[in-house]
Amino acid sequence: MGGVLVAAGPPEQNPFAALMNGYPKYVVSTTLEVPLEWQNSTLIKGDEFAEGISDLKRQPGKDIVVSGSGTLVRSLLQHGLLDELRMFVHPLLLGSGRRLFEEEEARTALELVDSKTFATGVVDLTYRPASG
Repeated sequence: MGGVLVAAGPPEQNPFAALMNGYPKYVVSTTLEVPLEWQNSTLIKGDEFAEGISDLKRQPGKDIVVSGSGTLVRSLLQHGLLDELRMFVHPLLLGSGRRLFEEEEARTALELVDSKTFATGVVDLTYRPASG
């Protein structure tokens, strides 16, 4: 399991990389070891992720954002740790690819709380776990 946000290139050539270096990052992984190569990064071991994420959620501050890890998102949903799921749906049909949710996983009811459609046809959907 892992959630890693990658900003390619050295910070002096990539403004996004420079911006990301300034933010604290929490990397969930079953394979990485400390020390991490990314600035301001803390490792949350995969087998301890539920406790680590729960601790993060209790701290004051801004939102926790997961980028690029469907596995971590599924695990957060399964453990009741996901407050909001935001997806950008692009108008592109593929004949194959990875699924966000696997067939054998338990179902989680979600309710749509916001949606926006951009001129490009991309739809921004915001869901929260349904209550009761």
